[in-house]
Order: sequence, then structure tokens, then C-alpha cells
Amino acid sequence: MADMKLIEEITNAFGPSGSEDEVCKVIKKYTEEFDVTNDAMYNVYMKKKDFSGKKPVIMLDAHTDECGMMVQSIRENGLLNFLTLGGIHVTNLPAQAVIIRNSAGEKIKGIITSKPVHFLKQSERNSCDQEIEDLAIDVGASSREEVMEVYGIHVGDSVVPDVTFSYDEKRGICFGKAFDNRLGCTCIIETMKELSNDTDLAVDVVGAFSAQEEVGERGAILTSQIVKPDLAIVFEGSPADDFYYSIDMAQGALRKGTQIRHRDVSYISNTAFIELAHKVGDKYGIKYQDAVRRGGGTNAGVISLESKAVPVLVLGVPSRYVHTHHNFCAMEDIDATIRMAAEVIRALNEENMNKIMRKDILA
Repeated sequence: MADMKLIEEITNAFGPSGSEDEVCKVIKKYTEEFDVTNDAMYNVYMKKKDFSGKKPVIMLDAHTDECGMMVQSIRENGLLNFLTLGGIHVTNLPAQAVIIRNSAGEKIKGIITSKPVHFLKQSERNSCDQEIEDLAIDVGASSREEVMEVYGIHVGDSVVPDVTFSYDEKRGICFGKAFDNRLGCTCIIETMKELSNDTDLAVDVVGAFSAQEEVGERGAILTSQIVKPDLAIVFEGSPADDFYYSIDMAQGALRKGTQIRHRDVSYISNTAFIELAHKVGDKYGIKYQDAVRRGGGTNAGVISLESKAVPVLVLGVPSRYVHTHHNFCAMEDIDATIRMAAEVIRALNEENMNKIMRKDILA
């Protein structure tokens, strides 16, 4: 089973887009046996210390940032105007608790404003019509000066949901925030640890933890240029759909295994790579579910366009209510995703790689 303490620490870490430093430190803590470095954007690179550099490279990608907010301005009455970092819907925000990190590194609790029922007009009680500009963050202050001088909060400070991870061991269910995509980060670490004693792999494996995915896949543009992969596996905390569609239509259900993504708005998957994943899953009894997504996207979109075109396999851990404060996922789906990735990498012999990279098309 995946390291529960790692999942707890990495999901609890403060890390909205552009402020992923805490996540980087958690990654470093759990990867001491590897060569781990970072760049100026907070992208993190992870290799075995005996990395050869002589084999084809498969890059394991996951993004470190979570959906969050940023203080946009401070009102005279002490409320904080904010904007969102990533795709957060306004209806999921009122009355939710948040944490603001000021420039001194202090973490201050806040509440996103909502009007109590006692003060609502009759017309407001039946309306969900709100704009982000209608909301603000209350930290308990009463003036702009108090916010800046006592709380040390200024324009540009970052904000995340105030949620603490927990695990229901009896039922195998994880609860917390930022499952999109700290679960993917966990999968990189655990997959590379699983493969750490394999001496006969046909590929070199590089972990690339990318920043700022939620605001435009920015980190992966850089990581793919630095790593220059021949192939890639992208891990995601994919939105579960089992409560929105019937059982025959759902493609991201809890306890149904890793989600193999065929298409979204960013990428049409490599059919040979998916065929290999299916064979591996069937051979080893690894649960998987196929998904053709009408919306959404991953770092696969930018990674696949690097250099000579990179085949990408997208594996997701179905997670309920992503891009909101609170998420659920099943531990068995995390484990299925890690095992699928490890066994696919072990199966990457010359014949399979040639097929995935389409070298046999014109032969």
C-alpha cells in the first residue's frame, strides 16, 4: 500500500500555483535515496543516483500545484478581495474556511464570506447567482490597516482551502484536499521506489513534478524541455464521475481501478501505449477503467508536443469533488495506478517501444 504518511503530508502541504515550495520540501523528504533537484519555477526533478543517461527516457509527470486563490486587494473594512488560481466554481466557495500565507510565512485562517439566512432578502434565498467579485475573505479584522499591520497580509499573498487529511482504514477511503494532483505526485514517488531495485529496465526513469499546471500547464513546458523524454506517463487526480452518471456511463468510479484516459481537450492518447496498459492490467489483474473525456486536460498536451513528439499514457486516480475544498478517493485506486505504471515500465522492451513510437509504420 502507498505510504499513508506521504499522502497525508503532501496533500496537507500549502501549494497553490506559484507557491509550491512546501510541496517541494515534502517530495525531498520522502526521496532521500534519489537525486532530487529543483528549478526557479519550483519544478522538481527526481532520478536514481546511478542514472545512466544511455537508455531511452520515460518521464513520470504530475503537477504539484493545487487550485487556490490570491489576495487581489484589501477593503477599508478589512475584507480581502481575491481571485482564483485554477478552475474553481464560485458556487463552491461561500462559507468555506481558507488559509492565507503572508510574506513572513505565517498561516492565517479565514472564512469566505456568505450572508447568513437572517439577512437574506426573499429573492436572495432562492438564488445562486453570484460572481467572484461578490465574495471576500474575512480573517477577523475590522480595517485595512489591521489586516496589513497586525495580520501581515498584503496584496499578492496566496490562499488555499483549510482542510486536513484523514484516512478511514476500515473502509479504505482517503479524505482531504488537493487530491488533484498530490495523488499523482505520490504515484511518481511510489512508482520510482517500486522500480528502484530493477536493474534490467530498458528505459531510464525520471520523475518530473511540475508547477503551475492549474493556470496553463506552465511547469510541464519546462520539465519536458529539460528531461527530453522519449515516452511519458502522466499521473492525475482525475475527477470522479460515478455520482453524475449511471453505472454503465461512469468512467471515473471509486474502487474501479486506475483511469486510462483516451482523450480530453488537451491530448488524444497513443493507442499502442494504451494497448500495452490493457495487456499489463489483464495479465496482472490490475483494475483499470477507460475514459473518453469531453472536457478537462492534463500536462500530456504540452509534453506530447516536445521535440520529436512524445507518446504519453495518462493514468488517473478517480477523486470526488476535485477543484473544491474536500475530496474523497479510494486507496485501492492509488495502489492500482502505481502498480499499472510500474508494470508498464517493466514491459517496455524494444519491440513495444518501437510500436508505441510508431517506428514500424513505414517499415
